[in-house]
Amino acid sequence: MKTQRFVVVLTVVNLVLLSFLLLTRTPPALAYTGADVLRGTALEIVDSRGRVRASIKVQPAETFKPTGRKYPETVVLRLIDANGRPEVKIAASEQGGGLSFVGDSDATRVLLHADRAESSLRLTNSGGRKRLIEP
Repeated sequence: MKTQRFVVVLTVVNLVLLSFLLLTRTPPALAYTGADVLRGTALEIVDSRGRVRASIKVQPAETFKPTGRKYPETVVLRLIDANGRPEVKIAASEQGGGLSFVGDSDATRVLLHADRAESSLRLTNSGGRKRLIEP
């Protein structure tokens, strides 16, 4: 009889422990599951040597002193080669946007530009030959 009582008490204790564990079980630790947004003032991607290879940032509005031309606040994405030279640039501001590709030298480039009501495609080769395409 004592053995039977012991088994019943042990079973009840096990059931109480099982109930406690099931009811107070904490959910698994998950990463923040809110909006999938990365926020910051700039983003830089670096290579294994720590050199910046891509960046996106907001350039503040400024006036270019030699010409006096005013530039609005602009978002710029740059893809940079191993030598530190931007090969691809994408820029956007309230006045328009632009896309620039640079070849093996700064002289070789393609510039697609939409500024206010104007747009153009400017091609330049390494020999200095230029072609401007406008609507």
